Amino acid sequence: MWDAYIKGFKAYLQLERSMSENTVDAYLHDVSLLAGYMSKDHPSTSLDAITLKHLQLFLEYVHELDLSANTQARVISGIKSFFRYLLLEEITHNDPTELLEAPKLKRALPVFLSISEIDTLFNAIDLSTPEGHRNRAMLETMYSCGLRVSELITLKLTNLYLDVGFIRVIGKGDKERLVPIGSTATTQIKLYLVDERKKLKESGKIKAGNEDILFLNRRGSGLSRVMVFMILKELTEKAGIKKNIHPHTLRHSFATHLVEAGADLRAVQEMMGHKSITTTEIYTHLDRGYLRQTLEKYHPRYGR
Repeated sequence: MWDAYIKGFKAYLQLERSMSENTVDAYLHDVSLLAGYMSKDHPSTSLDAITLKHLQLFLEYVHELDLSANTQARVISGIKSFFRYLLLEEITHNDPTELLEAPKLKRALPVFLSISEIDTLFNAIDLSTPEGHRNRAMLETMYSCGLRVSELITLKLTNLYLDVGFIRVIGKGDKERLVPIGSTATTQIKLYLVDERKKLKESGKIKAGNEDILFLNRRGSGLSRVMVFMILKELTEKAGIKKNIHPHTLRHSFATHLVEAGADLRAVQEMMGHKSITTTEIYTHLDRGYLRQTLEKYHPRYGR
């Protein structure tokens, strides 16, 4: 019973919701977790007979698995989406998740690098190695444009408008946005194109289907998320930076440095591709001085 509905749910997430592969996999895992629990503890209960009480007991089971509050909240989100799908397809006629509450989440402040740490990190790149200019161009682009790692590794040559200082980015849910790119990142991309990438093309090593991908490995294929993580991890150790750095850290640093310098939050939201400005607002908490400056500048009675 469950297998057929999970298969339909997968198609719904991919085709109608346009969710990323990672999100689809996570939601399918959540529903499979529920399916396993129901099959074991309530084998005679049909999908249409699942109640809020069943789901509350399921959440107690999930809690006992010692999952983090964030993971538990994601499980609830996946289950809610599944029952919305069942309602749309008229497989069920009630939604037991309507009153299902997620655990309260403590929003952690993201780790970011200072401007001097960014300089130290990038200066640690060995430009004499075959991948040197690629790695410099890659990390400069992530920091200059606030890209997610998935957006970086799918960046195409045909989406570069370097003459006017913009790149076209394909973000979550295949949503496109135009993002300004700085002169430093532009210079590094051009150096990479006329050196390492040109050699790959001339040697005929670029694999079919990767001709338009900007950043390639030495075999002519696109980079993986893991590869970018490993490059950054190795570079962080070489630079002597003790923070727990991952590719998203450069995106956090991009937003933090803009907000600290007084950038408009709506502009930062647009550049980062955040659906809600609430997500962007977290960066104001990294610098309390920014909040005070905003109050001093805009509140009619502050300091009077």
